[in-house]
Amino acid sequence: MDPAGGCPHADNARLLAHGPVAPVVLPGEVEGMAVLGHDALREFLGHPDVAKGARHFTALAEGRIPEGWPLRTFATVQGMTTADDADHRRLRSLVSRAFTARRVEDLRPRVEAVIAGLLDGIEDAAAAADGGVVDLRRHYALPLPLGVICELLGVDAEHHDRLHRLSSQVVATDIGPEEAVAANRDLIALLSAIAAERAASPGDDLTSALIAAREEDGDRLGGPELIGTLLLLIIAGHETTLNLITNAVRALCTHPAQLAHVLEGRATWSDVVEETLRWDSPVSYFPFRYPTRDLTFHGTLIPKGTPVLAGYSAAGRDPAAHGPDAAQFDVTRPTPTKHLSLGHGPHYCLGAPLARMEATLALEALFTRFPTLTPATPNAELPRHTGFVGNSVRILPVRLTTGL
Repeated sequence: MDPAGGCPHADNARLLAHGPVAPVVLPGEVEGMAVLGHDALREFLGHPDVAKGARHFTALAEGRIPEGWPLRTFATVQGMTTADDADHRRLRSLVSRAFTARRVEDLRPRVEAVIAGLLDGIEDAAAAADGGVVDLRRHYALPLPLGVICELLGVDAEHHDRLHRLSSQVVATDIGPEEAVAANRDLIALLSAIAAERAASPGDDLTSALIAAREEDGDRLGGPELIGTLLLLIIAGHETTLNLITNAVRALCTHPAQLAHVLEGRATWSDVVEETLRWDSPVSYFPFRYPTRDLTFHGTLIPKGTPVLAGYSAAGRDPAAHGPDAAQFDVTRPTPTKHLSLGHGPHYCLGAPLARMEATLALEALFTRFPTLTPATPNAELPRHTGFVGNSVRILPVRLTTGL
């Protein structure tokens, strides 16, 4: 795996041509596997003999993974993403009440208000900028999901920029050992301070609720589990939606006929979101899962204890699942679009309804107000996201034009 990331789709196509499961070399010469065919990934994500707990990671258990390994946090953080069975159900139940369909729908007016304010802001920024160019990722796609998840968690605005910077470093795969250790230390310290603020002054927010939460058997969320849960919610709660919105805008700007389908009523904004999730998944390869015994998927052996990447971006363009036109962006595909970009099985993304709502509302409002929005930099020249976990570009310069 290229630690520096880049556009994954050409490499994915080459790997898929050889089969749906592939051996890979992770940073630090750690041997792993990637499951990248759609059907193989769906089976793998739901398999009863595939675990998330770090105790199943053979190389880690044997002390062969150094402290500064860039992917170590994905394996060792305590929370839902590394819990199995009863522990996973316990942790998920403590958080799930904040992400029910009803609770998410109750957030709609707040999300719409945030979007309106951000659109005013980018219009002002474009008017003041040289050439009328504004970075849509920085000024729109980022502050919307980051602001919403931080508001849900009761995180003050003064922490937002630092949380984004540190969380981006924590999920980077091209970071050095000393930087990785420092980023994890600083992020944990910041989240601990935020939790302490909420414990001292509880409010009507999810962090306060998690601190106070007890299940029927009186089991309280442990300290490391609380910090791990906050880390997960901050990172997954904004990085995924940030990439989703960015990738959708890029897709529509480079496929004007597809944008016309939506503006003229032949497809919906929800169709755009689902097709973007399939065609240009916001997460490329997500670490880790481990077979608890030797398993064979689609003819390829994955030995017990191997760290396995879930290849979402590859599965989204798998011709075996999506047909010979899998590499084409088409918002008129039969619905519901079949994809795995928000997961499958017990660890299906808890925030999927919120991410879908934020992205749908953000795209509709953006293109309603600026229907002839145009890129200011050719798509091929945009710098890519560093690392092979997230999949997007780092900037999105555009020129705005207002609607009638």
